[in-house]
Amino acid sequence: MVESEPPKPKPRPIVRIGIFLISHSLLVSVVCCTGGVLALLLLPVLAKNTYISENALMPGSAHPMLSSQDVSEANNLVMKLTNLKTGNGRLIPGLIAQHMTDLGAEVSYHKFQPRLNKFHPLHFFSGPDRGIIQENNSCSSYGINVVGIIRAPRGDGKEAIVLVTPFNSVKISHGEGLSLGIASSVLSLLTRVSWLAKDIIWVAADSQHGEYASVSAWLRDYHTPSFGGLARLNAETCQESTTIYELQKNIVTGAEVSDVFRRAGTMAAALVIKVTNSNEQVEQDSLSIYAEASNGQMPNLDLINVVNYLAVHRQGLHVQVEKLWSLLNSIWLKALGETFESLGKFTRSLNPQWKFGIPVADYIEGTATLASSLYRQALGVPTGPHGAFRDYQVDAITLEISPKASSIKKGRQNEFLLRGGRLVEGVIRSVNNLLEKFHQSFFLYLLTSPSKFVSVGVYMIAFALLVAPLPMLAASLYIDANQALSSEKGTVTSSASVDSPTFTFKSWKWLHAAKTMIVVHVWSVIITLLPYFISEIPNSPPINNLSIWVLLSGFSLLALHMILGSSFSLTRASQIQEKEWVILKSVTISAAFVGLCLMSVINFATAEIGSLLIVPMCLMALPFKLEVKTRSVRSISKAACNLVLVFIGFPPIAYVVSRGLFEGFGSVNVGDFWTWMESLWVWSSATYLYVTMVHLPCWVLCVYILLHHC
Repeated sequence: MVESEPPKPKPRPIVRIGIFLISHSLLVSVVCCTGGVLALLLLPVLAKNTYISENALMPGSAHPMLSSQDVSEANNLVMKLTNLKTGNGRLIPGLIAQHMTDLGAEVSYHKFQPRLNKFHPLHFFSGPDRGIIQENNSCSSYGINVVGIIRAPRGDGKEAIVLVTPFNSVKISHGEGLSLGIASSVLSLLTRVSWLAKDIIWVAADSQHGEYASVSAWLRDYHTPSFGGLARLNAETCQESTTIYELQKNIVTGAEVSDVFRRAGTMAAALVIKVTNSNEQVEQDSLSIYAEASNGQMPNLDLINVVNYLAVHRQGLHVQVEKLWSLLNSIWLKALGETFESLGKFTRSLNPQWKFGIPVADYIEGTATLASSLYRQALGVPTGPHGAFRDYQVDAITLEISPKASSIKKGRQNEFLLRGGRLVEGVIRSVNNLLEKFHQSFFLYLLTSPSKFVSVGVYMIAFALLVAPLPMLAASLYIDANQALSSEKGTVTSSASVDSPTFTFKSWKWLHAAKTMIVVHVWSVIITLLPYFISEIPNSPPINNLSIWVLLSGFSLLALHMILGSSFSLTRASQIQEKEWVILKSVTISAAFVGLCLMSVINFATAEIGSLLIVPMCLMALPFKLEVKTRSVRSISKAACNLVLVFIGFPPIAYVVSRGLFEGFGSVNVGDFWTWMESLWVWSSATYLYVTMVHLPCWVLCVYILLHHC
């Protein structure tokens, strides 16, 4: 009796699912990309109300203790500073130091030298403001920060809260004087309270060389102390500085003000306080919150929630976050909002407990705020001095208070200082209650309003849907190409020797496509470093620098193509030649998938926006010759779509189009792209590396595919 063969084991369910998705990759790609875009548009609808995750914060639970006497003393400081004549900037740091000393703080001067913000490839990842120290600086080019520290009566000196008030030591404005007054009133109160458990550091940052530069220099010396050298002024070679400090010590009569760097404990949080000029159009005093730091870093959401709660419910301020104002008048956005509102009414008619959809006005404003939050995080450039703190993992935000004109008139300025001071007092009391660093709430989020947010668990769905088709389509293309190449190879080989040669040929052909991809990425490294040499050209306008960059990039790509050769030159048969682009497209899609996933780890917002450009371009790429052969409406439409995607996908064009849609095409030119890229590399933004080493290589490979056989 002949034994029957045992049945073959069925593949696991996950394997069967993978095979099904790969075999239907076209349908999966359409569904996933459509779902990804729709999920992105639904984010304002899915936003949740903010809440305090850390119970120990207890914002607003204590009655404010800031008195009118504290405010009166702060108002005197504001009047003294604003009455100083222009040109007496050397007196301003001394006057602030005198006031700090009178309040009972430990006062010291921090002298720093401005640094060149210049692109250098070896210093790219060393962090912002790590540039080269300027040579041949005069003594007047040094900045002078004034630092006052209050030791907590209930603390052990291991933790501190930082208040930063930028001011221009050459010519102080009325708004800067008010911000110094708010910090002064709070410091006056904190020197008397018994509940303080964390040291308070007040940094009056000299912003004549930039607000970020002064704060970053102080933080750098705070965390990495230096002894002597360029971090300090040399009294022997800088006689002017000696005169300055002798003058300042004479101002601070009987007070001990040292230029020795003083420190407190580990920073628990930091607040940057800024007051803008009065505005007649503002109906009430408003507060703008800026939170974005380098490479899309955000502070813990609880810090923003505490500020928003105290400002709205305790001080009656109108709180706002930055938004893209051009979207507020968008017609298509209004139509989309009306659609979601109608869907929400329909779902509630089916079941009143289903809460879907928001009013049209809320959707438009939420989308404008969400777009701004996504754009600012994607840039990777800090939106204020608070960004310097995130480089040291300190939660910090900038509070920009915009008073209406009547709030700072004579008789009402004290009221304005009282409201601002009580807001800062409430935030300090909440942070003072913490026994550990902020950790309960979110660090990855997008804001749709000061009181609504979208967490990473929600907005990553859109990114996941957009990139999901890439590996499936890459596998499908590779399998189809190998089957076609194997059948073609089988027509010229004997049936007894098919197996071994086919395996070798498939591996060899895949390596040729990989070689093309590697050559393009080597070229991307070269063009990433080119701006270092182009920036050395003196007095060259941005449009010329961009033109030189484009020309050198084109020549370098042609040189690499001639030296290393191309995979397209080693073809043997017509069928093989026709299927080469399929393997190259598979490798291109795989490279795009890996690049987007790596970028999502560094800056998720950059990867989110980048996927909207790269994914459709990679999925649609087809040789023009194949499309023209059929001469059908469908093929011509696909060719036109490819042209549009490649045109918009070119980074300078994408920049001009995006800025033109948001700000108007009349105010944008191609030379601005160089200025934008220059700002990215100056701030060591990873978005610069993404554009040059992920987006641009994928664009070039897609152009290779489009021009195949042309």
